[in-house]
Amino acid sequence: MPSDGPGFVRRLLAFIWRLVDGTRRMVLNLIFLGLVVALFVLWLADTRPKVAEDTALVVSISGHIVEQYTGGAAEVALSEAFGERRRETQLRDLLDALDAAADDAKITSVLLLLDDFDGAGLATLHEVAAALGRVREAGKPVIAWGSSFDQRQYFLAAHADEVYMHPFGSVLLRGLGGYRNYYRDALDRLGVTVNVFRVGQFKSFAEPFTSTAPSKEALEDEARWMNDAWALYSEEVEQARHLAPGSVAQLIDSLTQRLKAAGGDAAQLAVDAKLLDGLKTSDEMRELMRGRAAAASPENDGFRQISLADYLLSLAADEGKGNAVGVVVAEGDIIDGEAPQGVVGGRTVSDLIRRAREDERIKALVMRVDSPGGMTFGSEMIRRELEVTRAAGKPVVVSMGDAAASGGYWISTASDEILADPGTITGSIGVFALLPNVDKAWEKLGIHTGGITTTWLAGAGDPRRPLDKRVGELLQSSIDNNYRRFVGLVAQSRNLSQEQVENIAQGRVWTGRQARERGLVDTLGGLEDAIAHAAERAKLGDDYSVLYLEREARGLERYLSLLVGQIAGRLRTEIGTQLGWLGNALGATGRELRSDMAWIGKTDWSPFAAYSHCLCRLW
Repeated sequence: MPSDGPGFVRRLLAFIWRLVDGTRRMVLNLIFLGLVVALFVLWLADTRPKVAEDTALVVSISGHIVEQYTGGAAEVALSEAFGERRRETQLRDLLDALDAAADDAKITSVLLLLDDFDGAGLATLHEVAAALGRVREAGKPVIAWGSSFDQRQYFLAAHADEVYMHPFGSVLLRGLGGYRNYYRDALDRLGVTVNVFRVGQFKSFAEPFTSTAPSKEALEDEARWMNDAWALYSEEVEQARHLAPGSVAQLIDSLTQRLKAAGGDAAQLAVDAKLLDGLKTSDEMRELMRGRAAAASPENDGFRQISLADYLLSLAADEGKGNAVGVVVAEGDIIDGEAPQGVVGGRTVSDLIRRAREDERIKALVMRVDSPGGMTFGSEMIRRELEVTRAAGKPVVVSMGDAAASGGYWISTASDEILADPGTITGSIGVFALLPNVDKAWEKLGIHTGGITTTWLAGAGDPRRPLDKRVGELLQSSIDNNYRRFVGLVAQSRNLSQEQVENIAQGRVWTGRQARERGLVDTLGGLEDAIAHAAERAKLGDDYSVLYLEREARGLERYLSLLVGQIAGRLRTEIGTQLGWLGNALGATGRELRSDMAWIGKTDWSPFAAYSHCLCRLW
């Protein structure tokens, strides 16, 4: 029979299609299977960076040293994925890496690079300097380099075995403090009245809005604790560099003459003053490290090295099994509700403390406080949760960071023990409220306000109307009550009389060592000391882990925060690029103006609102 031509072609094409389709399926399945196997192998394999013998740990501190990443670790990871440089370094990461390096036989030295370090408070600098000291005690040299050093960068550099700087650089030691803006006359011209209600003769937070200059009490208070903090800084730099006592003060006092004697060469002046061991460009530093390396490497500038980030990845993760000391961080201004990391949300931090209390693994809690204060209600929410935690049988130890003042000290009263760094800014036991009125400004603009309320209180907090005398009486009564409570909490927790507390309260600010002398602090020490004390109180011995409890955004909130954060970050970058000249022109004055005006803008209009916040700055 003759073959069916069209049918044969159809069958042939169908066969070819099945062959192609089957081959495609097989190839895709093989690829999929290969991916599964690869992922399984990666899951089983240890992909952490390996540390070779005779390796130098290169510690380049990026941005500010913080207790927690602002906004959370997820935002940081996404920013890095977009190629943005990290602008923060977590203190715990830095300490973990340095302490591990001290015990790691493969790490033979530490190179400290400080060009990207934007700063930290004195307490944080002490923590890092102590960790550098532990590396040196282990017999491993620490070498510091920078193109220039401000005084925060130099404090860390001074704690190295050797300090080098670029020949065109300078070491700027200038002291603490500075000047700030006072807006009374400007606000009067604008028709804005800032009504202030406070308790505490030295509570000066609101003075910029009501005065044209700092009060005698404010200057007295700031001089007392700033001079102590600067003495602490100077003494430690002199000891670290083996300089005679008073050398730093003498250098600053004779700076003009000494710079002329050095021919205007600031770098040579620093060498002559023995602040530096020598001057080296970056390529000369690489040559120095190559010469010091026990094992050369054709890559990585000629010597074996590992970065801080890679070294942290190489360290074994803490499984968190068995007994643990929990750590909750309160860093930033205190508000009442929920807040991301970088701001202390009363509800957010209270939830973390409750989690620690209900976690059977956690036998003791360390509250790490780095806050100048804020809303008294948010502070009380946190204090109460700590009080309940103690009542549940779990010891609570407070570790004060750079600042634990006003609301930050309020929190600290619900603890079994308070540890502070000698340079911690603390105290400022006082309360205030701000209530701005713009009725005169409205008159100047020709804007008129009218309406009706069922009671006098319904519109009492309206900033467009003159302040009702009764509102002022309400606010002052509320402030008086909050202050009495604050003093009572301090007296009860510190076993002091009301009179003794009054003598150290009234808004006065103290350094950590001044606070220790006055009974506001139990012991001088850092975070590791506080963790050890908490473990001892819980009778854990040496067999325990440390668990940080942190808030993580959930669900849609997480993805929206990441997206909005990236968009905002890129807008800030673009605007900053286009208007950088304006930012440079405004400088610190512009930043201070924005910050101060923000305080007026975010004031709680409730007639019972109260703040316990410290206007305390070091740098």
